[in-house]
Amino acid sequence: MARIGWFGSGLSVGIGAGVVGIGWYYSSVLLDVRQWRLFPDRVLDARDGTVTLARSRLVEQPGTWGLRWVDGLAVLGPVLAVHDDRVVRTLLAGPVPPPGTPVVVDAGPFDPDPSARGLAFREIHVATPLGPAPAWWVPGDRDTWVVHVHGRGGTRREALRILPALHRLGHSQLVISYRNDESAPASPDGRYHLGDTEWEDVEAAVRHACAAGARRVVLFGWSMGAAIIGAFLDRSAAAAAVAAVIWDAPLVDWRETLRQQARNRGLPGLLSPIAATITSRRIGIDFDHFTLRTHPPAVRPPTLVVHSTGDSAVPVGTSRELVAAAPGLDWPMRYLEVPDVEHTASWNADPVRYEDAVTGFLCEHLG
Repeated sequence: MARIGWFGSGLSVGIGAGVVGIGWYYSSVLLDVRQWRLFPDRVLDARDGTVTLARSRLVEQPGTWGLRWVDGLAVLGPVLAVHDDRVVRTLLAGPVPPPGTPVVVDAGPFDPDPSARGLAFREIHVATPLGPAPAWWVPGDRDTWVVHVHGRGGTRREALRILPALHRLGHSQLVISYRNDESAPASPDGRYHLGDTEWEDVEAAVRHACAAGARRVVLFGWSMGAAIIGAFLDRSAAAAAVAAVIWDAPLVDWRETLRQQARNRGLPGLLSPIAATITSRRIGIDFDHFTLRTHPPAVRPPTLVVHSTGDSAVPVGTSRELVAAAPGLDWPMRYLEVPDVEHTASWNADPVRYEDAVTGFLCEHLG
């Protein structure tokens, strides 16, 4: 019996160590700032303004998309036909990929900078606490500036989709990078801090805009960009300059997002809180402060939330819950829900509807 008890104790210790090890690995993936470019789809044929792709859930998504491969980017249009093993779509612009090319359907159909959208811009640098970080400045003729904040693992080109619509309103726009982005300063430990320190770079951008003549600032964030903005609104004296916020697929509850991403990886439910605890100890973050429904920021400007029901990265339910709670939080909030498409792809599904919602919201609150 003693041997059985010893074996059982050893087995429990081994299982516990294994769980902690997996939690540590999951935490490391979460904090890893490296960008991995994957090409999970494949071109079967391309001709006469169409491209045929191996069928997958992502390939079948409606709307306007980028089709990216190692050395090319084209613009995909509507789905023309769906067969058992393939999908035929319109090829709207760009080079034609040869059959057999590994590709990815990309939410960013434009490269490399605002010139791809016909906009004049300047590459500038924002003085952040860690050093100068590159940004695109798209000038406008009004004294309201829009500061764009991309999500985790994203780049500045995330904003290229919405720049022309905001330019037509006359707003100057600042598309920023932040710590650990390419060409931006690295954090001291070389890890993401999931909004807990990145907000200082948004603060630097807002102060830059105000010093350059902005009387009001709009913050536009995608995914983790919302978590960064939320921390800024809670912690920065510069938040008083913010007149409105727009969030696309916002990360407004880290714990629930980690649970969904664990499910995506087929991990047991108990691993998510273990990974969260390990992450908290590694970078010092308090995830509870990033559940905005229960810990709203100190400054709560009028906010437009856009989220899609097909988002597998950040659960749409967290946006619904925040919007439902907003009246009790004294937080003016409007919500647009888009069906079916993936993370940060609401513009892709219906650019006209998306841009009308954004510009209408800003005209209502800014004049």
